[in-house]
Amino acid sequence: MLINADFSCRASLAPEHYQWVKSPQQGVERVMLDRVGAEKARATSIVRYAPESNFPHHLHPGGEEILVLSGTFSADNSDYPAGWYLRNPPTSGHQPYSHEGAMIFVKLWQMAVDETDHVAIDTNDTVNWQAQGDRDVCHLYSDAREQVSLQRINAGEVLFADKMTGGAELLVIEGALIEAEQTYQRGGWIRLPVDAASEIVAGANGATVYLKTGHLSQIIGADVEGR
Repeated sequence: MLINADFSCRASLAPEHYQWVKSPQQGVERVMLDRVGAEKARATSIVRYAPESNFPHHLHPGGEEILVLSGTFSADNSDYPAGWYLRNPPTSGHQPYSHEGAMIFVKLWQMAVDETDHVAIDTNDTVNWQAQGDRDVCHLYSDAREQVSLQRINAGEVLFADKMTGGAELLVIEGALIEAEQTYQRGGWIRLPVDAASEIVAGANGATVYLKTGHLSQIIGADVEGR
C-alpha cells in the first residue's frame, strides 16, 4: 500500500477530509497520512480507539512514536492522558488499549536502528516548556537525524523563516495554521519535502503544533512493503 509515499513531494490533510479506515482490531480506526507497506509498514496515522478497545501484544521492529491527542491511551498498565509524548524504540513491544477512548498521532517504522531509549514526556507539565525567542517550545526528542518538539506560535507569526533543508512535518494540536487559502484547524497535517519553502502562518488565535524536522533527508524503513 502506498499513500503519500513520494517523500520528495509535499503532502497535507485537513481534518475535514479525514477518511477513517477500520484496522484489523475491532474498535480501532485510523486515518492514513502516509504509508509504505502492508499491515507492517512505514506509516504515519491518526488512530482512534473506541472505549474499551485494545490491540493484542505486538512488537515494533522499526520503533513507534506516539502523541496522545485526546482521551487516555494506555499500554502495559500505564495510562497516558492527552498531551503525553512517547517513543518506543526498535524491537520494543507493548499491549495498547483505552478504557475511555483515545485519539493518538502515531509514526511507525521511522526510527534509527541504534535508538534504544524509551521516552515518555507530559507536555502538560509547564516545566517541560522553555521560551525560545517569541515562542514557547517543549523539546521532545533530538539527535543528529531529527528534532521533535511542540511549539506555540503567536497569531500571524510565520512558522518557518527559511527553507527546511531537512524537510518538516507538522500536526496542528490547537488553534490553526494558514497556508495560502487553506486553513488547517486542529488535526491538520502537513509534510514539507527537503528544501521546501513555505509561507505557513498561525491563525488569529495562534497555534500549538507538533513539529518534526530533519528526518526527511534520510528516510528509514521505506522498504517494508510486504513485511
